[in-house]
Amino acid sequence: MTAMQQSDVLVVGGGLAGLVTALEALRAGKRVTLVDRDTPERLGGLVLWAFGGMTLVGTPLQARLKIPDTPEMALRDWLRFGELAPDDEHARQWARYYAERSRAEVHDWLLELGVKFMPAVNWVERGRYGEGNSLPRYHIVWGTGRELVRRLIAALHAADSGGRLQLLHRHRITELDHQAGRVSGATAVCERSGAQVRLRAPVVVLAMGGINGAHEQVRANWPRDRPMPSGMLNGAHPFADGRLHRWVASELGGQISHAGEMWNYAAGFPHPYPHFAGHGLSTIPCKSALWLDHSGRRIGPEPLVTGFDTHWLCQRVAEQEKPWTWHLLNWRIAAKEFALSGAEHNLRIRDMQFAGFLKETLLGNHRLVRQMQRESPHFLVDETLAGLAAKMNALTCSLDIDPAVLQATADAFDANFVRGARLHNDEQLRRILHARQWGPDRLRTCKPAPLQMRGAGPFIAIQVQLITRKSLGGLRTDLHSRVLDAAGQPVDGLYCVGEAAGFGGGGASGRRSLEGTFLPGCILTARAAARSIDIG
Repeated sequence: MTAMQQSDVLVVGGGLAGLVTALEALRAGKRVTLVDRDTPERLGGLVLWAFGGMTLVGTPLQARLKIPDTPEMALRDWLRFGELAPDDEHARQWARYYAERSRAEVHDWLLELGVKFMPAVNWVERGRYGEGNSLPRYHIVWGTGRELVRRLIAALHAADSGGRLQLLHRHRITELDHQAGRVSGATAVCERSGAQVRLRAPVVVLAMGGINGAHEQVRANWPRDRPMPSGMLNGAHPFADGRLHRWVASELGGQISHAGEMWNYAAGFPHPYPHFAGHGLSTIPCKSALWLDHSGRRIGPEPLVTGFDTHWLCQRVAEQEKPWTWHLLNWRIAAKEFALSGAEHNLRIRDMQFAGFLKETLLGNHRLVRQMQRESPHFLVDETLAGLAAKMNALTCSLDIDPAVLQATADAFDANFVRGARLHNDEQLRRILHARQWGPDRLRTCKPAPLQMRGAGPFIAIQVQLITRKSLGGLRTDLHSRVLDAAGQPVDGLYCVGEAAGFGGGGASGRRSLEGTFLPGCILTARAAARSIDIG
């Protein structure tokens, strides 16, 4: 027998966008059913694992650091870096919406929830030629994404007067109920018992994430004009499989746009204790590491350096002969610069231990480097380059790395320092020196020095490969987060928020993001949907 439940708003997906939608609907007096495929302790989805970085415009922290940012400047950077087409109306509208409202509707709203930000603004995605973020905008949530989820769940329960919130964990939506073009609910299946539940609601909000959790969808939608590596790791949520996207497109005429645009990372390695098949960790690549191909030669002629253009880095890695590349560095560099994206391995920030965070920033995060040395076979350490080459070959079951080639690669880089700093002529060194002009980057970026500098060892090689992360495309929506059909008309009763909507409009970022736009994009689209539902 199929059970039946009734509410005013049905939210599909318990990630950040779903939680914000449910919270705002509850605050507006609605009865809300929130359906999530995961277990109760994983309510919050991918944001639970997220580092918590947010691109925000015109904040008090920026003003305090004398960063003269404005929505007009941010929008200019966004449109230029994302290469949004002039006729991509809905994506461009959402880009403007973000630039103009991220301060009030994300930053200030989160402060009201009790969320705090670290007292620094980082400068990411500057662009290879300065065409990215023209100013620092990357704010970091104190406590990472985990603290953000905790605050939201607490607010959700505080707003649930009279038992108006129904939470269905471990349930999967199989189809939406609709008649004469109007959505009126959905059918869910309990993934433990197989029992069906009919969920009646005049409004359905899709917040099920993107498509990058399903590798077959990643490959099916990969742009044909861009290189695709033969192997990739998964850094997305495994439940973000695109099934509901395709259902809405086939049954309700919804438009999936920019499905081939993705925000992947170029330097991942397998999680030592994977949460799901193919689970990868994404490094924040060390700016001072040499990025090598499978044979131990430096990739060039333009060296690969993080922090400038992640989209370009991914393409360069994807076009290499083999699906992995190498980072070559020493312990001195790793202790200061090595980091992993996400909450799991940023314990001092996640657990809000400011003294410990400050100590590791100033003295080096030797704890994390030693942890990866112990736990990951892809993190190799040796006192000599010849010994490192042997370990690299053993890992890949090959003779790809000629020790003489690896030595020559290191020698060629170190030759930059023979004649003194006045005669440096290396693009990676120029970018490092530029990054070190900004205080937060200076704290996390080594002063340039020879790789083989006495006392800087041992040497480290990290085998890395492309790792999937976020979908930049999704279901086309208007500024009210209503799903649009092929004629550009709203599908009655159906909304889409967060990554499922390409963070607004079916792809507000275009081809590349200014980074840190994803969590705020979830909040902005969710709050827009809730406002529209309340007015309606």
